[in-house]
Amino acid sequence: MNDMNNKMISAAEAEYVQVPETEPARQYYFIEKAKKHVEALKNELGRTPTCCVTTFGCQMNARDSEKLTGILRQTGYEIIENEEADFVIYNTCTVRDNANQRVYGRLGFINSMKRKNPHKRVALCGCMMQEPSVIEKIKKSYRFVDLIFGTHNIYKFAELLCTMFENEHMVIDIWKDTDKIVEDLPVERKYSFKSGINIMFGCNNFCSYCIVPYVRGRERSRKPEEIIKEIKNLVADGVVEVMLLGQNVNSYGKNLEEPISFAQLLTQIEKIEGLERIRFMTSHPKDLSDELIEVMKHSKKICRHLHLPLQSGSTRILQAMNRRYTKEQYLALAKKIRQEIPDISLTTDIIVGFPGETLEDVEETIDVIRQVEYDNAFTFIYSKRTGTPAAAMENQVPEEVVKEGFDKVLKTVQDMAKSRVSRLTGKVELALVEEINEQDSSFVTGRLSNNTIVHFPADASLIGKIVPVYLEECRGFYYVGRMTDM
Repeated sequence: MNDMNNKMISAAEAEYVQVPETEPARQYYFIEKAKKHVEALKNELGRTPTCCVTTFGCQMNARDSEKLTGILRQTGYEIIENEEADFVIYNTCTVRDNANQRVYGRLGFINSMKRKNPHKRVALCGCMMQEPSVIEKIKKSYRFVDLIFGTHNIYKFAELLCTMFENEHMVIDIWKDTDKIVEDLPVERKYSFKSGINIMFGCNNFCSYCIVPYVRGRERSRKPEEIIKEIKNLVADGVVEVMLLGQNVNSYGKNLEEPISFAQLLTQIEKIEGLERIRFMTSHPKDLSDELIEVMKHSKKICRHLHLPLQSGSTRILQAMNRRYTKEQYLALAKKIRQEIPDISLTTDIIVGFPGETLEDVEETIDVIRQVEYDNAFTFIYSKRTGTPAAAMENQVPEEVVKEGFDKVLKTVQDMAKSRVSRLTGKVELALVEEINEQDSSFVTGRLSNNTIVHFPADASLIGKIVPVYLEECRGFYYVGRMTDM
């Protein structure tokens, strides 16, 4: 926090100081300016204005929402989890069409609330806002929205907040692309003991079904010294576990002036005293190196969990997806990982119903599931995303064929996962206690190194601590256990 305070100026000073041109000093100037707007709103309302940030999508979106919340708190808003708030922000996802439809549904709901509250403001940000067709639809059908911005300029939020307060019309600030990375701004973490860390932004892979490279832009890696500094500050603030985030962490560092591999970055992070656990996602199979496997094998801090998206077990479909590996190459990689790190938990993503996929292709996917023995898998029905090559492909699969294949894949995944998860029954494992159990307040919920959940009797004093737990009973995808000695 000391660095942050040094960058800040008072609201009174902001009246006379020239707007800084460099970041993040420019945004700290606008944070102070936004404070005055929020204070004026507070006087008008006779109470502290409230704000609600709702996140759709991946963990990178969740991390972005923590940044938005940190700035909002700094400007004087009270953060609540209720859309009755004076300021509602939807941080959107666009990986699948149903994510877009959920946002439109929420906007229809929020419109009626805004009619009753003339002070209510609505903002939209995130990946969905990078689609030109979405912006046109919002301008036409949801004209009550006050602020729209995208993924590339999220660091400008304080500045955009001021613009919103100073204008009565809809404010739209969307960038097509950028190479700029600005991270040193206020963040309000959801958990005090663990945190996501952006190590890179964007994606260069252009899988034919995926909209992400078009909305997140090209790959941009943060400098390793900046990442190390941020993690050290987090550890000093009580964080024991970090999640390194990127669309493809395995290609981290390739575009830096002084290139560094992801495995080398992990080796540096492991040396940080006080840090207990390191997680990361997502890994692209084509870039997962022997060097990374070796670093994970000998690490005392990297968690025994690797998310390795498969998408399809059919080489023909993988080629159409532009995944740049074959079924055989994926299986060889998975086998190598299992041999070198026997206690690893492997999870994956699978798409069913990609254009041209047959039930024979689905059987190829099921064959991979059985051979790899995933601990869990996120299984999705293909979602047509306008602007991607796959959307224009012929042979879109009929709904009834997709459903038949999806049901087969899902059952195979569930049966395999239950078998894999149960293998630790009767063992003692370390669990990071994350929260009070939602169903029974006399229990807490913890997470094992391999990402499996365990519920056991304890109280809130253990939250954020890593404790040994005897795994008494496996109940499908989680355990019930009790604290014990190692």
